Amino acid sequence: MKQERITKVVKIGGFSHILPVFIGGTNPVVIQTMWKERLSLEDLDSAREHINMLQSLGCGLLRFAVPDIKSAEVFGRLCEMVTMPLAADIHFDYKIALRCMDFPAAKIRINPGNIGSRDKVHLVLEKAAKGNIPIRIGVNAGSLPDDLRKGSVTEALVQAAEREIAVFEEFGFTNYLVSMKASTIADTINANKILSARTDAPLHVGVTEAGPLAAGVARNMAALLMLFKEGIGDTVRISLSDTMENEIIAGREIVAAAARIAPENARLSCRGVNIISCPRCGRHGFDTHGFTSRWMPRLYALKKDITVAIMGCEVNGPVEAKHADLGITGAGDKVLIFRLGNIVRTITSSQADMAFEEELEKL
Repeated sequence: MKQERITKVVKIGGFSHILPVFIGGTNPVVIQTMWKERLSLEDLDSAREHINMLQSLGCGLLRFAVPDIKSAEVFGRLCEMVTMPLAADIHFDYKIALRCMDFPAAKIRINPGNIGSRDKVHLVLEKAAKGNIPIRIGVNAGSLPDDLRKGSVTEALVQAAEREIAVFEEFGFTNYLVSMKASTIADTINANKILSARTDAPLHVGVTEAGPLAAGVARNMAALLMLFKEGIGDTVRISLSDTMENEIIAGREIVAAAARIAPENARLSCRGVNIISCPRCGRHGFDTHGFTSRWMPRLYALKKDITVAIMGCEVNGPVEAKHADLGITGAGDKVLIFRLGNIVRTITSSQADMAFEEELEKL
């Protein structure tokens, strides 16, 4: 494995009531996602509850598209209601970024290539510096400067990022992260490899516009395992045409897989609940799909380093999953709950959820 890249540390949040998150250095890779809908004032209470749930799943940072000043007002109100750091994603109008920073916004993401003139960028940096608010330089293959749109996408992403880094540095603003997003695996890997050798800025990594759940997870896994094995990547979003919950869970699982492949990289964590479940076949006597779906959010929210097995029949029940701290399987109306291969309870299918919860609370 290549010697691990150590970046500067960027602190996000940690003021007012917002919890601090540290990205870069030797800190663990931070999982983030992006809110999927447009917000309105009427949505704030339900949004707060949803955000608290995402936080319990392991989301460390949540980003919102803020397309206009009205959205900035709603975003700002929400920042005042939650403890998770919230980031504003802004394009085209620098005034939206300035307004967001009137609230406890934890981070701003801008694409300097479309935010306006150097003077406008300077005004954003000046206000961010006063509030100690970090900015993510977000370069995207779909919105490159005109003069970089021909030729290699990898080189264009790197050049665009370096241009914006130079502007930030010229104005004396060093509190920034960088992302170079592409929808192709090769460009994602290669651009981040090149830039990681040229800057100590923390890198936000991931394949963007990666597709639906299965395709998106596969594409991100392919890119991120390569990068994490070389110590590249400080925060990650798995961009899926799917739920925020699945983006967070996918991010956690990819980081955990990388941690098992490269255990010497202490920034990668495989802590938390490890769920194993069988795919189900014609032998199944227990509804593994339904049970897993019901319990997955609750299990991923647990702060316990345990393995939970949800198995479909006697073939792959207690024996095959005997390493599990807690497991469940069944046949017909009979359900078995087991620990480390030993059956501890035999119940009916109608009692399964209640009995499983009771045994889970004992761990």
